[in-house]
Amino acid sequence: MDTTTSVSLSVRDVHLAFGPNRVLRGVDLEVARGRTACVIGPSGSGKSTLLRTINRLIEPDRGDVLLDGRSVLRDDPDALRQRVGMVFQQFNLFPHMSVLRNITLALRRIRRLSEDEAVAVARTQLELVGLAAKADARPAHLSGGQQQRVAIARALALQPQVMLFDEATSALDPELVKGVLALMAELSAGGMTMVVVTHEMGFAREVADSVAFMDRGVVLEAGEPAAIFERAEHPRLRRFLSQVL
Repeated sequence: MDTTTSVSLSVRDVHLAFGPNRVLRGVDLEVARGRTACVIGPSGSGKSTLLRTINRLIEPDRGDVLLDGRSVLRDDPDALRQRVGMVFQQFNLFPHMSVLRNITLALRRIRRLSEDEAVAVARTQLELVGLAAKADARPAHLSGGQQQRVAIARALALQPQVMLFDEATSALDPELVKGVLALMAELSAGGMTMVVVTHEMGFAREVADSVAFMDRGVVLEAGEPAAIFERAEHPRLRRFLSQVL
């Protein structure tokens, strides 16, 4: 079997409501191993909630999420989050800890590595994101873009099968966005399976293998970037693109 094109992540008919508010209304999404899927759409359409159901930060009311054919809803949530990493809009770094300590903490507590092993892994990841020289710095001494790269390094250090990005550049100043997007593009090119919620249409067009458009808790249209951006069929998607491009 060609594992480069087999389905790695499959979201099937996922529903979620908060009281009377139906946030997800039968969402389906498939991402092949080693591919990048971007999820776009207006604010409040359920994109971020979808990522949280994949990572089980929120439990769906109905439906299933499969990783390599196995339901993640049967897994221990902490074990699952080693397999599915997530990077949020906010960096969520511990301000009183060094960059190195922010990364080694999860390695020691979750992967049960020794101090020396955790430090070696953390330094390797910081090298990959271009921040080896900042290992001893506190987060407050880093730019927003640097802090987000540390957050990405922390997630990658757990060796996940899938990476989820929830509008990872939305909290950054415009001049810092490019560096983080470039790092995400490198991860995609390197074969990391990724689901990226983003308002960066250029990234979705150029980097994604597939794009899904959500509105009001439903995927209204999905396909290759060229089809979504150049030959959109759903009138709601066409209206959305006319406002953001």
